[in-house]
Order: sequence, then structure tokens, then C-alpha cells
Amino acid sequence: MEILIGLVVLLLVVTVIALVALRSRGGSAPPAPLETPEVLPGINDDASEPRDTPRRDIEDLSLDGGTNTAVLEPPVAELEVPAPAAGRLARLRARLARSNNSIGRGLLALLSRDQLDEATWEEIEDTLLLADLGVPGTTELVERLRTRVRVEGISDPEQMQQVLREELLVSVDPDMDRTLFTERIGDVPAVVLVVGVNGTGKTTTTGKLARLLVAEDRDVLLGAADTFRAAASEQLQTWGDRVGVPVVRGPEGSDPASVAFEAVSAGIDGESDTVVVDTAGRLHTKVGLMDELGKVKRVIEKQAPVSEVLLVLDATTGQNGMTQARVFSEVVDISGIVLTKLDGTAKGGIVVSVQRELGVPVKLVGLGEGPDDLAPFEAETFVDAIISR
Repeated sequence: MEILIGLVVLLLVVTVIALVALRSRGGSAPPAPLETPEVLPGINDDASEPRDTPRRDIEDLSLDGGTNTAVLEPPVAELEVPAPAAGRLARLRARLARSNNSIGRGLLALLSRDQLDEATWEEIEDTLLLADLGVPGTTELVERLRTRVRVEGISDPEQMQQVLREELLVSVDPDMDRTLFTERIGDVPAVVLVVGVNGTGKTTTTGKLARLLVAEDRDVLLGAADTFRAAASEQLQTWGDRVGVPVVRGPEGSDPASVAFEAVSAGIDGESDTVVVDTAGRLHTKVGLMDELGKVKRVIEKQAPVSEVLLVLDATTGQNGMTQARVFSEVVDISGIVLTKLDGTAKGGIVVSVQRELGVPVKLVGLGEGPDDLAPFEAETFVDAIISR
């Protein structure tokens, strides 16, 4: 009995000591015991998610736990805004003047001589021929100049410059209709067919033309019917992407007429204002290739009329381009000329000779490598650039 009482007393003493120790630490009640889950996890269950957990797309994943998110596709680049079409030639006048000033300066120097004898008139003729004016154009211009100088008794340099300007303007023919027919016709888009030989810059011209039309608020679609040159479609696609213009393409080596047909069809379905079709460069001496070009035009016309056929000529080839121009005009009925590289070594007289040869106007001129260096041709601005001092 005494032993039992002693154990009870000992237990009470130990309890009191423990309570005192807890209070001295400022302690609190012991934490509640963890609840035991009803089902213990299996092997690797802590590393998996239930099958019905919503999956996250890659856009939701953070690369570094912060705000940088991975994206499936790159953001769309901001579209370029082409320079206004109106007044482009005036803005590019300095480039035109640099390449053609020798014509104006040479003619003015000759016409301002104290005595205009036969030797001087022959020099004037030579200067015009070197300017690619062509024999018929040169002969007519010289005859008009000689008549006015003789009848009006002109000798003052300022008057001579004015006479030269007026007569050059007559040769360039400001009355020719240089309108680009690119407006939608009823329920179908206007169709522009771009043709020419290899190396004249057709695909680049097509891309620049698209920019020109976009600047005029046209809804444009491009057709990459040059299926023989590997880089042509990609090049045209790049031009279109820069200004938000769709491009219809076909496999390399496919039938260009088929691609042209699909482009016009897409233009009709999409209610485009203008469809511009780039064709493969071809030598004017290759009968089969020229026949194929005629086929492209006929296939297009099954859906919509071709409102413009633009022949792209390299202005630096001069009179050598006249033969090419004649053959193309016979195959596809050219409606307008685009003269490229007119800011380089080209001579301004090519404008006169090509218009006389084909009876169709120069409608556009390329005056540089920039994307907006294609300009609607303006006869007066062109002549003023030639004779500017």
C-alpha cells in the first residue's frame, strides 16, 4: 500500500514539473495529430495528375516562372504603308534627271550656238540618236526644231530651252491615255497580266505594282504564274506579305495557265478589286513559250476580261528591246509599257521610240531599287527632268 501511494505521489510531481517547464517556455497546446488518409498513395502517384485534370496549352506555360510565355507562332509583323501613288514621278525627278541630263544639256548647248549650220544640226541628230529616240522620232523632232528656229528667229537661250521643251513634249505625246485600268468591273476584278523577257524585272515590278495599288486603296490579289523559276513564287510572296496582299501559288513546274485561272477565281470569290498575274520570262524567239503566254491570257478570259497587259522592258537595252516588244504585242495585245531601270544608264529617248513602235503608251517607269520607286508616267514631269539644268 505504501508503495502504491509513493508511485502516485511521484507521478503527480513529474506532472507538475512538466507543466512548469511548458509555461516557462511560453508554450502552447501540442499540435493536433495528422489525419491518416483513407487510401495511401501508390508508387509515383505523387508525380502524376488525374486523367480528368484539364491540360494546359503551350501558351499557358511559363518559361521561367515569370511573364515570358512561349508562343506557337510569331506575332504578325506590322504591315508597310506604301508611298502615295500621286506625284511619285515628281518626287523621283532628281534620279531621272541625273541619267538624262546629258541629253538636255547637249541639245541646249548645240541649239544655243551663234550659228546653227548644217554641221550643228547633224550633231543635234546624233545626240538624239544616242538618246535612243530612234531614227523616225529623231528626224521628225529635228525638222520641227529647224522650222521653229527659222520661222520665229529664235536665238535667246531661254527661248531655245522653251522651244526644246515644247517639241520634246510633242514627241513624248502627252495626249496618250496612260490610265491604269485596275478598278473592279461589275462582279469580277480587273485583271492585270505582266509579261516580258527574262531579266527585265517582271516579278519585282509585279510586287511594286501591288504596293502602288494598295496605296490607292485597292483590294489586290497576286497570282504567281511564273512556275519555272524556283524563287519567283517566294519572291512574290515576300512582296505580298509586306503589304498584306494574298498570293495564289502553284507547285514548281505546274501549268502557269492553271495558276492564273485559280488566282482569278480566288479574286472573284474574295471580291478583290484587282488581280495582278506575274508570268514567266520568255525569249521572244521561242514560239512554244509565246504560244503558252497566249494560252494563259485565253484561260483567264474564261472568267474575267484582261483589263491590262503590261510589257516590262529594260530601258537600258535601248533599241534592242524594240524587236521583243513587237513580238509580245502580236501575241497578247499589249496595252501599256513599263520601263524599268530608267534611272541608270538608260536614255530617255526610249520612251518616244517604244511608243512609236507599238502605238501604246508608257504607263509606268522604274526609277530605283526601292519598293516605292515605281511611278506612273507623267509626260511633262519627264520632259522637265530631261532638260533641267
